[in-house]
Amino acid sequence: MSEALINWFMVTLGGKVGKEFILFLISMVPILELRGGLLAAGPAFLNVELAKAVPICVIGNLVPIPFILLLITKIFDWMKGTKRLKPMVEKLEKKAMSKSDKIEKYEFWGLVLFVGIPLPGTGAWTGSLIAALLGIRFRKAFPAVVIGVCLAAFIMSVISYGIIGGIFG
Repeated sequence: MSEALINWFMVTLGGKVGKEFILFLISMVPILELRGGLLAAGPAFLNVELAKAVPICVIGNLVPIPFILLLITKIFDWMKGTKRLKPMVEKLEKKAMSKSDKIEKYEFWGLVLFVGIPLPGTGAWTGSLIAALLGIRFRKAFPAVVIGVCLAAFIMSVISYGIIGGIFG
């Protein structure tokens, strides 16, 4: 699914905007986030220089995070007040909280690792949602997410530019 979304961005926006803007947008989108951005940036897809791609993807991934940490619980509370949106919000909350045990137990470092280790269902969006639902304060959650995104950037750079780049580059 991630590869299909990356391809959609490249086909839809390719030639209309620069590669860097495509990476920035991919990195902002839930599910894809920085991981998808750095995969798209690598030699197998857009072939953007690593030193240029990493900061673009990190910043793109971090742009939505303060809004999630500060506003998502208020938005969810409002959405739960509507008949149509309540089931969707409850499903999202349930799914996010099903992954919350390590974050709840280890808080800061649990959040860093949850965001930083590139596994399905992890990342800055989900980590921030869980942190907000657990009531972790912004001044503790945001730095943990930033460190996690930087860890993910390192890991994904090795995968995208080292391993995949070695095969396709």
